[in-house]
Amino acid sequence: MTASDLSSPLLDAFEHQDEVFAPAFLILQEAIAHRSFPGASAAIAHRGRLVALKALGRLTYEPTSPSVTPATLFDLASLTKVVATTTMAMLHYQRGLLDLDAPVAAIVPEFTADAEKDPRRQEVTLRMLLAHSSGLPAYEKLFLKTKTRDELLQAAFTMPLAADPGTRAAYSDIGFIILSIALERLADESLDRFCQREIFAPLGMTHTTFNPPTKIRSEIPPTVDDQTFRYRIIQGEVQDENASVLSGVAPHAGLFSSAEDLAKFAHCMLNGGSPILRPETVALFTRRESSPPGTSRTLGWDTPSTTSQSGKYFSPQSFGHLGYTGVSLWIDPVRQLSIALLTNRTWPDCSNQAIKQVRPSFHDAASETLISLSSQC
Repeated sequence: MTASDLSSPLLDAFEHQDEVFAPAFLILQEAIAHRSFPGASAAIAHRGRLVALKALGRLTYEPTSPSVTPATLFDLASLTKVVATTTMAMLHYQRGLLDLDAPVAAIVPEFTADAEKDPRRQEVTLRMLLAHSSGLPAYEKLFLKTKTRDELLQAAFTMPLAADPGTRAAYSDIGFIILSIALERLADESLDRFCQREIFAPLGMTHTTFNPPTKIRSEIPPTVDDQTFRYRIIQGEVQDENASVLSGVAPHAGLFSSAEDLAKFAHCMLNGGSPILRPETVALFTRRESSPPGTSRTLGWDTPSTTSQSGKYFSPQSFGHLGYTGVSLWIDPVRQLSIALLTNRTWPDCSNQAIKQVRPSFHDAASETLISLSSQC
């Protein structure tokens, strides 16, 4: 593939997808039949072409429920961390606004308000927040003890460290909540407004948004029948409770999008960041960190591990991310491949874990099809 090929828009080429990707789609159809999730939407892009865009199933398991379509929006959950927050950090970095090795306290002094109790907090850098090596705990139910955005942020700022900074990688929502405050202060603008103008609009991601309009929420797959916190069916609003307290605009969850929009985002990343990022910025943020030892994390993203949800064919240079609601995006710059898979596996009660078997099987089936096609050329 030439440089001119990579600079072109993502081209639709999925006319024969049902025949070509029949084995991969069958895996999703069987998963729906076995109630692994009610509905799914998938986009496969390869070498600058959108070779599959498939919607299957319904919004819920009810036979009268509306069908999922290629335009259906899904709750992206933690994909928000990479599509929105990490990309905002990348833009700040290449504009000279973000010093990755600056202490968090330089921008968010609230983080070290109690530094006398734990001087380790002064060692935490913005790089550590992105790489999930800050020492902050993975997750806390802050929504149980806070009622407003300010209260939740204060709880995050003062969250005790669970480990020495830089000594271990522990995936942390709390770290990203703090990171976003730093990014918003650097931009003097909210996360959602910045991302809409600087990321989604330039990439043509017209179906990507925080807090979808009320009028379309009935067209979005519900994620949970919440009988412990909000006491209602959650549909068209963020499933994550901490993000809910943050009014749906949160750096760790809250974004809604379609599979096709994620394919457009992935195309940008495979295209050296064009038209919003520089190749060297993409390379820096998607390269696995060397510290802490054994980490699989990049600056924001994850990479394939021994038993990866990406399956067995994504190259070691690949990067991706998962979302709690049953969504994922994996990108392979070596093979010029991206696969977005969106489901609402959390419906109705978050207990179903079958997506862990379905996702790598789907990725492998799609990859085997592409490998077979390449061998025939």
